[in-house]
Amino acid sequence: MAETLLTVEHLIKKYGDQVILDDASLDVKKGEVIVVVGPSGCGKSTLLRCINALEPIQGGVVKLGSEVIDPKSKSLTRLRQKIGMVFQSYDLFPHLTVLDNILLAPTKVQKRSKDEVKEEAMKLLRRVGLEEKAGSYPRELSGGQKQRVAIVRALCMHPEILLFDEVTAALDPEMVREVLDVILDLAAQGRTMIIVTHEMQFARAVADRIIFLEGGKIQEDETPDEFFEHPKTDRAKKFLNTFTFESVKRDI
Repeated sequence: MAETLLTVEHLIKKYGDQVILDDASLDVKKGEVIVVVGPSGCGKSTLLRCINALEPIQGGVVKLGSEVIDPKSKSLTRLRQKIGMVFQSYDLFPHLTVLDNILLAPTKVQKRSKDEVKEEAMKLLRRVGLEEKAGSYPRELSGGQKQRVAIVRALCMHPEILLFDEVTAALDPEMVREVLDVILDLAAQGRTMIIVTHEMQFARAVADRIIFLEGGKIQEDETPDEFFEHPKTDRAKKFLNTFTFESVKRDI
């Protein structure tokens, strides 16, 4: 049995009086791929931000291994280095080349050798088909290329778990596949990941478990086959029917 890497216990997140996450609990085992789906505004991205302590929480606890991820803790910086997060907005520094964007955190935060990190970065860029873009600037890249660079940047920090927040949402349809292929490759390597996405076919292909969020609550936690073929709640059925309709509509 794989060890539990991340634990979310009875998480509560509020903005004022508005409850965004309501008693959410989740265990993630090492090597597991969890895909979080649900309607817009249900708390998917907020869940990821709370895991990484980018948002303060009003109740519950998040643990990486046995260590609590506490925004007030002196160990937060060290723990965050173990949690790689890739946003839909890339967040690359425009004045730095692709390679320098990747080298920045490992050399400055982790104090690792520049030559060692550069060698690793080039190997990863080669794996995602961007070796020749190492000297380019973000403005010279397509959206899909920027997102692949952001993934390489996260990997170079040697995280124990990767969080992906709607990483294809800002991409043209033709660029979506190249990013999803990289994530599928990471899953095949046994990487531990939590992925928020609206790409249902991708979710089914990559996930070990599907988490369905609605109204700030985890309504379903199932295998992909069980969730897509036999959703338990009426809300999940309605959600999935929306995607079926859109698929049929596009084919007409």
